[in-house]
Amino acid sequence: MFNVIPFLLLFPPFLMFNVIPFLLLFPPFLMFNVIPFLLLFTPFLMFNVIPFPLLSQQRSPGKVLFDLVCVHLNLAEGDYFGLEYQDQRKMTVWLDLLKPTLKQIRRPKNTILRFVVKFFPPDHTQLLEELTRYLFALQIKRDLACGRLICNDTSAALMVSHIIQSEIGDFDETQSWQHLLHNKYLPDQDAIRDKITDCHRKHVGQTPAESDYQLLEIARRLEMYGVRLHPAKDREGTKLSLAVAHIGVLVFQGYTKINAFNWSKVRKLSFKRKRFLIKLRADPQSAHHDTLEFAMASRDCCKVFWKICVEYHAFFRLFEEPKPKPKPILFTRGSSFRFSGRTQKQIIDYVKDSELKKLPFERKHSKILSHSGMPPQSSSFRSQVPKEVTHKNPSPGQCAITPGSEDSPAGSPRVVINGAGDPGPSPEGRHLPPLTSPLLTDAGCVRNDDEEEARRKKFPTDKAYFIAKELLTTERTYLNDLQVITQDVVSHDEAFPDSVKNLISASYDPVHRFHQDFLKEVEQRLAQWEGRSNAHIKGDYQRIGDILLKNIQGLRQLTVHLQKHSECLVELERVCRSSRKAEAVCRDFEQQRVCYLPLNIFLLRPLHRLLHYKLILERLCKHYPPTHEDFRDCRATLADISEMVLQLQGTMMKMENFQKLLELKKDLTGIDNLAIPGREFIRLGCLSKLSGKGLQQRMFFLFSDSLVYTSRGMTPSNQFKVHGQLPLYGMTIRESEEEWGVPHSFTLFGPRQSVVVAASCASEMERWVEDIRMAIDLAEQSSSPDADLLPTGLSDHKLSEDGGAELESEEELCGSRSSLERQGHRGNTTVHVCWHRNTSVSMVDFSVAVENQLSGNLLRKFKNSNGWQKLWVVFTNFSLFFYKSHQDDYPLASLPLLGYSVTVPAESENIHKDYVFKLHFKSHVYYFRSESEYAFERWMEVIRSATCSASRPAPSTRKELY
Repeated sequence: MFNVIPFLLLFPPFLMFNVIPFLLLFPPFLMFNVIPFLLLFTPFLMFNVIPFPLLSQQRSPGKVLFDLVCVHLNLAEGDYFGLEYQDQRKMTVWLDLLKPTLKQIRRPKNTILRFVVKFFPPDHTQLLEELTRYLFALQIKRDLACGRLICNDTSAALMVSHIIQSEIGDFDETQSWQHLLHNKYLPDQDAIRDKITDCHRKHVGQTPAESDYQLLEIARRLEMYGVRLHPAKDREGTKLSLAVAHIGVLVFQGYTKINAFNWSKVRKLSFKRKRFLIKLRADPQSAHHDTLEFAMASRDCCKVFWKICVEYHAFFRLFEEPKPKPKPILFTRGSSFRFSGRTQKQIIDYVKDSELKKLPFERKHSKILSHSGMPPQSSSFRSQVPKEVTHKNPSPGQCAITPGSEDSPAGSPRVVINGAGDPGPSPEGRHLPPLTSPLLTDAGCVRNDDEEEARRKKFPTDKAYFIAKELLTTERTYLNDLQVITQDVVSHDEAFPDSVKNLISASYDPVHRFHQDFLKEVEQRLAQWEGRSNAHIKGDYQRIGDILLKNIQGLRQLTVHLQKHSECLVELERVCRSSRKAEAVCRDFEQQRVCYLPLNIFLLRPLHRLLHYKLILERLCKHYPPTHEDFRDCRATLADISEMVLQLQGTMMKMENFQKLLELKKDLTGIDNLAIPGREFIRLGCLSKLSGKGLQQRMFFLFSDSLVYTSRGMTPSNQFKVHGQLPLYGMTIRESEEEWGVPHSFTLFGPRQSVVVAASCASEMERWVEDIRMAIDLAEQSSSPDADLLPTGLSDHKLSEDGGAELESEEELCGSRSSLERQGHRGNTTVHVCWHRNTSVSMVDFSVAVENQLSGNLLRKFKNSNGWQKLWVVFTNFSLFFYKSHQDDYPLASLPLLGYSVTVPAESENIHKDYVFKLHFKSHVYYFRSESEYAFERWMEVIRSATCSASRPAPSTRKELY
C-alpha cells in the first residue's frame, strides 16, 4: 500500500558533494508524510541522518524540497542556487518551485537532482555570506574541470592556483606537484602545470576564504562566467548559441560573444513553436529589426530557455517577487509561469536586516585548519555589513566580543565589559568593522529605581536650572574635545613639523585654558544651585547669566585666536599633502580611541561652540520673564555672542565645507583635486543605478559642479571606488518611473551621458531631485563648466563598471587584493553609514547636526530584564557615543542614528517609567530614560534632527550656506 520512491541527489564530483539518497514514503491515503533524508552531501558537514517531517500533501511543491536542502546547509542566500535534473526528454531543466515535485519528476527512482548555482551576480561582493562565496567557488571549480568556463592559460592557471591554495595551503614544491598529479582541475592541466605552481608560490599566507574571494574576482571578469549555452540558428541558418545573464540576453558564435540585448532594450521575450522571439524597444540609432528571431531544436528547447530568461530578468531587475496572475474565468492564454523566490535585492536586504547566527562550517576538502566564522582580512572580504564592536581598539581584559546581534543585521558581535562573555578578537590584530552599538553590560552601572527617584526629587524644578545643566554637560564634552587637540595631537613629537605644532599650540592653548576656568565656575554655580555647597542664600545662586556675561566678554578677547583656527586646518592639510609621513601619522591618530571623530572636526569645535552658547542663551531669554533678575545678564550675553557668531560666520561656513571635502577625499579612491576653491559639497547618499547589470547600489556625491557615483571598495580601508562623473553644466533631470517601470526613478541627461537612478523611497527621490536642480542652477551660474574631478587618464566621464574586464594578466588580477592594506578602516564614517542604511545626508543636515549636539547622563534599559544602566552619552555627528562617566577619555561604544526613528514607547511595551524614549531601526530597539522633562524633550529634539526623514530647511543662522 505504500509507495517507496527513492530520490538520488547526486552532487557532481567536481563540487565534491556526496550522494543524497532521499527515501520518500508517500502513503496515498495519508495527508502527512515523513521524508527521512540521508544527508551526506555537504563538503563541510559531518555525515548525518536527519529525519524531516514534511507536513504537506502528496502535491508538495518543489520549494519544499529546495528549502529543506537550504536549511540543512544553513544557507541564507539559497535563492542564488537551484536544483537541476534531466527530464524524460533528456533535457536538463530546473526544478520548478511552484509545481508539485512528483508532477515534474516522472521517474523519481532514476532521477538525479544537482544543487548548483543558478543566478550568477556580476559582482561577487554582492554575496554577503562566506558560505555562499565558498559554494560559488566550488561551482567555478566544477565549470573549469568540465571545460565550461573557457579562458586563456594565464587566467586558468591563476584560478587553479587559488583553488589549490584553499585546499592544501602555502606552496610546497613536492606537495603541490603531487596534488596536481592526483587532482584534475582543467581538461588540459598538464600543459600549464608549471604556470600553476608559479602562481601558487605567490599566495603565501592566503586563507581559504581569501582564495575563494580571489577566485571569484578572476572568474567574474571572464566572458564565459556563468554562461550556459543554448544552441540556436539565426534567420540565415548560421549556427549560434543563446545565453542569459544579469545584463540580458547574449548571443554567442562558438565561445565568442557577438551580441548582447540589454534588459532595458528588450520589450518582450516569447516563443512560438521552435522560434524564440526577442522584441526590442524602438531605437532609431539601432540597426536591428524590431523583432529578432532565432530557431531552436524544438518547442521544448525554446520553452526551457524562455523560462530561465524570465527568471533571470525577475531576479536581477525586480525589487520583489512578482505576484501571481489572477486565474481567468473561462479561457487561458499563454503561460502562467513566473519567477518564484526572493529577488537579489530582497536577498541582500534580508541578510543585512536579519539577525542571522553565523554557524561555522568545515571545508571538507581543505587540509588547512580553517573553519568559517572569522572573516578574511577583516571586513575586506566579508559581507560589508556593519558590525557592532568595541570602539576603536579595546584593551585586553577591558572589552570582549561575543556573538549576538543588535545593530548589525548579520548576527554581529555585541560589546561586553570586563570580559563578560566569550572573547572574539580581531584576526591577526586587525581592526574590527567599526559600526558599534551600546550593549554595555556592567552590573556595577545598574541603577536602583528607588535611589534614582529620590535623587531626582532633590533637583531644582526651575527650567532655567536644566538649561544651565545642559551648559555644564556640553561644556565637559567640549573641553575633552579641546584636549584632543592641545594634548594628544601636539604630544606627537615625531608627527608634525614644528610649524604646525606651534600654530596649533598658539591658537588652541589659550582657548583651552579659558574654558578650563569657565567650566570650574559653571560646576561651582550648579553645585550651589542644587544645594550641594555651603551657600545658604538661594536667590544669589539660582541663575547663570552673570557667569555667562563675564566669560563671554572674556571670550571676545580670544577672537583673534578663533580666527586662526581656519589657518590650522589649512596648514594641517598642506603638510599632509606634502608629507607622506605626516599623512600616515594623522591617519594613525584617527585610529586611536580618543579620536572618536575625524580629526578635522576637532579643529572646528571652538567655532561650533559659539553656536551652542547662542542657542542656550536664546532658550534662557525665552524662558525668563523680562522682570527676572537673570534676564538682563542673559540678554546682554546673547547680544555679545550673536555679534561674535556673525563676525565668524563666513569663516565657519567656508571651513565646514572645506573640512567636508577633505573627509570625502579620504573616503574616495580614484579621484583628484576634490577640495578646490569654489566647489561646495551638497549631498551624499545611496541610489540604485540602472545599467546593463540591472539596478546596482551606488554611492552618489553631489557637488556644486558635478555628480560623482561610486561603489563600495573591497579594500581594508573600505574606500569607495569612483566609477564616473557627470558634469552639472547643461544637465537636465526628469522623473522616469513610468518609462522604466522602476519605483522612485529619475533620469539625468548630460551633454555626453544619461543615467537612470532610483531612490529608496519617494521622500529620498524628492530630496535628491531638489538638490540636483539647485546644483544645476549653481553650475549654470559658474564660469567654469568643465571642472573634472577625475584623474586625467580616467576623466572620460564613464569609468568601466566591470572593473576592467579585459585585464586578465596575472599582475592585474593579483593587484585586486588592494594596494591600500596599510590604511586604516574608515567604516564608521557618515558615508559608510549611509551606504549600509541606504539613505542620504546633505550639507544642510551636517549644519543642523553641528548645532544639535548634546551630552548628559541617560539610563539604558537592558534588553532582557527590567534593569537600567547609567551611561554618559554624547550626541554628535549623527551618532550616540557611550561612556561609563564623563571623566572617561574615550567612548566604549557608539550607535549611528541615520535611519532610526525616535518615539515614545507604547502602553503595550510595559515601560512604566517617566521620560523614556525609544530608538527603533527595523528589528533593533533601544529604550533610554532621561532625568527630567526638559532633558527628555532636548534628547528627542536633537535625535530627531539626525533621524527625521522629512526635508529640513536650512538653520536660521546659516541660510547663506549655498
